[in-house]
Amino acid sequence: MVIPPTPPVALRREHVREHHGDRFVDDFEWLRDKEDPEVLAYLEAENAYADAVTAHLEPLRRSIFAEIKARVQETDVSVPAASGPWWYYGRTEEGKEYGIHARAPLTDRDVRPDLDASAPISGEQVLVDGNVLAEGHEFFSLGALAVSADHARVAYGVDVVGDERFDLTVRDIASGEVLDTAVTGAGYGCELSLDGRWLFYTRVDEAWRPYQVWRHRVGTPAADDVLVLEEPDERFWTGIGSSRDDRWLLIGLGSRTTSEIHVLDATDPTGRFRIVAPRRDGVEYDVEPAADRFLVVHNRDSEDFDLAWAPFEATSDGQWRPIASSGPGERFLSVDAFDDFSVLSLRSDGLTALRILPVDPSSPTGFGEGVPVPFDEPLHTVGLGDNPEPATTRLQLGYESFVTPRSVYELDVATGERTLLKQQPVRGGYDPSAYEQHREWATAADGTRIPISVVAPAGASPDGTHPCLLTAYGAYEISSDPYFSVARLSLLQRGVVYAVAHVRGGGEMGRSWYEAGRYARKVNTFTDFVTCADRVVELGWSAPDRLAAEGGSAGGLLIGAATNLAPDRFRVVHAAVPFVDALTTILRPDLPLTVGEWEEWGNPLEDRAIYEVMRSYSPYENVAARPYPAVLATTSLNDTRVYFTEPAKWVARLRTTVTNDPASRPILLRTEMAAGHGGRSGRYAAWEQVAWEWAFVLDQLGAGEVDEAASQAEAGGGAAEAGGGAAVAGGGAAVAGGGAAVAGGGVADSEAGPPS
Repeated sequence: MVIPPTPPVALRREHVREHHGDRFVDDFEWLRDKEDPEVLAYLEAENAYADAVTAHLEPLRRSIFAEIKARVQETDVSVPAASGPWWYYGRTEEGKEYGIHARAPLTDRDVRPDLDASAPISGEQVLVDGNVLAEGHEFFSLGALAVSADHARVAYGVDVVGDERFDLTVRDIASGEVLDTAVTGAGYGCELSLDGRWLFYTRVDEAWRPYQVWRHRVGTPAADDVLVLEEPDERFWTGIGSSRDDRWLLIGLGSRTTSEIHVLDATDPTGRFRIVAPRRDGVEYDVEPAADRFLVVHNRDSEDFDLAWAPFEATSDGQWRPIASSGPGERFLSVDAFDDFSVLSLRSDGLTALRILPVDPSSPTGFGEGVPVPFDEPLHTVGLGDNPEPATTRLQLGYESFVTPRSVYELDVATGERTLLKQQPVRGGYDPSAYEQHREWATAADGTRIPISVVAPAGASPDGTHPCLLTAYGAYEISSDPYFSVARLSLLQRGVVYAVAHVRGGGEMGRSWYEAGRYARKVNTFTDFVTCADRVVELGWSAPDRLAAEGGSAGGLLIGAATNLAPDRFRVVHAAVPFVDALTTILRPDLPLTVGEWEEWGNPLEDRAIYEVMRSYSPYENVAARPYPAVLATTSLNDTRVYFTEPAKWVARLRTTVTNDPASRPILLRTEMAAGHGGRSGRYAAWEQVAWEWAFVLDQLGAGEVDEAASQAEAGGGAAEAGGGAAVAGGGAAVAGGGAAVAGGGVADSEAGPPS
């Protein structure tokens, strides 16, 4: 008999929190200072314990990593995008962790470069090689990449710690000469002026909020930089972008519920930005410059947003003129303008969709009737790809599903004809027909129908015997859309059913779906997840002793809350960078990002009702003395969005409260000591991290062995490699002038707060 190791014991040091007459004793609040040697020693002890408990899983971890690596075409290239006299693209090389951003001369737009990734495209110029920049660092992240409109200069931002503060470099592309490294500690994103002489960037305050936009003269000291805009309201973030036609610079200011756009003629980079429409509480809008006017997507009159236009000189929403309104089951997301048409991105009946709006000068709106871009699969995700040139008549589209690898299509807008340019290769043989995707529905206690997406080995009978991994997010109106995953194949080949619960708080079913899982109604998110877990079992896709749950950040809050509500529903849970001490964090405006989060969760400092709601669901404060699933909490020491403190405290409280047998249902904390909110950087390191986490989950589910029948069925289908590989990690095209206004202010992130 193997005697399990003894878990670390966190010291108890009483810390009392009192609000609204409620007194909460927090014995583990001392686990907050990452510079404290005692805290670091505790985290290291937890890592050692996790390694000891899972030592027997090393062969399984190696297998999963090897499977992922074997399926990935490591040397790959993205579909090039034409911009001016260049093709812009990204590529990766076998054995290298990071992507390479590059360009090659363009001689004929109708003749694309050969997508053979084995050799660089003729005449290639490297813009940024992440592998070179990452040398000597345990962590690397590229947080900004911009090419000047004259295609002469590139600016990029690098973070080698994981704290999401970036040092900027401006370089002459042709010669490779570094022109400027003066700006350090900037936020996400940057923009160069038309001639590359000026650099616009954001600054982050002590709360990690991008709150300023600065203008820097390339080649001069940062001390001489000019403050362009400062946002004093702590709810708002700032972002900088440019229009597709390079005519405008745009600053986006946004909170969770309100936005404001400032514009500047790009030919006057030292001029003053002008507000398109002053902010109105609760009104969100985004601006897309078109040929002779602004296009505006806004929610002034409709919960699910409308499309309008305004003259370039507009200074208020009173000058907005209607173009189209969202219909039943629709949620307008954004619009992209080209010379002869615009493209409306939207959600329709829970899925992403695109609608072409042809320019029609004779129409009162300036556009003809919208034309949808149809796809056959019942579950899928579609969006615009890299399309930097306004004059194009052909669009790059990105498409994927749970079973269809990431694909890049070219759409002839005039004829509707689609051409597959590239599909993500899956080496070793992959047959999409070896797997099936389904849409199921659960019914919440209040009668609301909750969609569930399921992907399973083809022919899998819902007989209640399958291991299943159920995931969800459910916050910030972020949708968990269908996506293809090479790593997920390692689960499916072991007979695991993969399910996504589209719970309220996300954006799958429109703005009302989000509102129903926010503020005082946040509990719906967690009860929806439990309802979906019950439904998965009821339908026969799994059983409680074979059901796992996984979620990250705000999804980690969901996992913690749902586990407290129904610990008997799950065999094992994985909470990644989990927001599990939510009330403590949201009560402290001195902590990074907290004030901006009050529009998502409410302000428990001022609102007793919100305090009581959060007190009722905050996972750390509601752990019960009863059997729990096996628990894996993963975090990163340098995470600035969800401090490592939260999962560390949660695990300490679980260990001292629940009645688990640590031998059969262990509770583990694993901290990446050189990483940020997104975990380890570099693709191989990321695969290793996924393999470590999933090996633990699979072991708890008794699903470590590959299902030979499923494996043979897949291998027999041949590789799905039409056209080669899809856009590679870290390899998106660096397109001059390719950005529109930044809705909500966050340049590089879909979420502007601690959890993501």
